[in-house]
Amino acid sequence: MAVEKSLVIIKPDAVERNLVGKILEVYENEGLKISKMKMEKVEKKIAEKHYEEHKNKVFYEELIKYITRSPLVVLVLEGKDAINKVRALNGNTNPENAQFGTIRKRFALSKTENSVHSSDCVESANREIVLWFPSL
Repeated sequence: MAVEKSLVIIKPDAVERNLVGKILEVYENEGLKISKMKMEKVEKKIAEKHYEEHKNKVFYEELIKYITRSPLVVLVLEGKDAINKVRALNGNTNPENAQFGTIRKRFALSKTENSVHSSDCVESANREIVLWFPSL
């Protein structure tokens, strides 16, 4: 299996609760490598571009408000089958349905404040990485 890249966002709720190190440790312990990482308070226009597929959904405005409220950490993880591996480590979007031991089961506060985001496929990863790291 080829080495893949996945974009990961450690969302504001996790940063506010000082969980960045614990979350990074989960990924690194599974053999994923951090190739890029930064902390920033995201601009609304980047958040809207990132979540544009949800624009007409009822939770869109709440999502944009949440993701822009305070700093987040955005990173690129690399490894074999990175996209599927990261998504499995993250767990279900709704922490009530997430598998025991996953990041969201351990740390998420709600379906919206679910601590992490990751790319869902190679195409999304490529689009998201360029959006968050334009120099790549």
